[in-house]
Amino acid sequence: MTLSTTTTPAATKPGTTSGTQTSATAASSSATSATSATRSSRRAKAAPRIKPRDPRPLAAFVRARARITPHMERVTLGGGELAHFEYLGYDQWFRLYLPTGPGSLQRVPDRLTSASYARMMLAPASVRPTLRNYTVRAYRPQGRHGGGPEIDVDLVVHGDPADGTAGPASTWASTCAPGDEVRIYDEGRLYAPPSPGRSVLLVADETGLPATAGVLASLPADTVGTAVVEVPGPADRQALGGPAGVELRWVHRAADGDVPGRAALAAAREVPVPPGPVYAWTVGESDLVTTLRRYWVQAGVPKADITFCGYWKHGG
Repeated sequence: MTLSTTTTPAATKPGTTSGTQTSATAASSSATSATSATRSSRRAKAAPRIKPRDPRPLAAFVRARARITPHMERVTLGGGELAHFEYLGYDQWFRLYLPTGPGSLQRVPDRLTSASYARMMLAPASVRPTLRNYTVRAYRPQGRHGGGPEIDVDLVVHGDPADGTAGPASTWASTCAPGDEVRIYDEGRLYAPPSPGRSVLLVADETGLPATAGVLASLPADTVGTAVVEVPGPADRQALGGPAGVELRWVHRAADGDVPGRAALAAAREVPVPPGPVYAWTVGESDLVTTLRRYWVQAGVPKADITFCGYWKHGG
């Protein structure tokens, strides 16, 4: 595997973002894997994740859609009940309910519990909504495509809806149109350093790119550290902002057959752990985040100072 690495300063932020983001990047493919965020936080005994004050499903509508890179679709949501969305920044994530047919969104529970989720899943697949988890890529109090707030959601796309090789979320991302309705259920954010003023280590693959963008956009201006982001190729890079003291390193997979996350892991191991207090955060492919967490612990980073979350599993 060849490692293509380019270093650029994450200096100026071209607009507002949020990570798992202001636009939401595909974080997980099932409600079960979505709970990995909570499990990861418990295992690491890190600071508790920051939850919204009044989580509940909010109706929202597609306002715009655009293919921003070869593997990323950006969907802008607004209207409906989005004025009640509590923006928390960083890697804020939410559950996205997608319609499967007329009336399917009416099956979204008012409160998401194990029991309410089980009841929803008992309904036939053709009449219950599709559920996925994403990050806020960007949040705007006043929208560009209409009145009121908007959020951008960046979704990794794969396959082709025309031949059935794309999954439900990828198909929706590639075919949705302005006016299409969804529901979102805010889950807050995972990024929660034990104390301010720490150096940061940020590592993600493309599924964690929206969350990384949100974190960089939310960091205090005097933050220092390094961010490593793996994407399929140079055309998949995005303009990211952030503090001038946070170095941004892009890494590319050498070929389509390369295992996602390996290039990021190799590049992250080349980044020395800074002296003094540090906060390490990694999201993306499951093997990437668990292996990197072990490496950081062996390098001397306390477990409580690491946040890690597997968004998906290669080959799973």
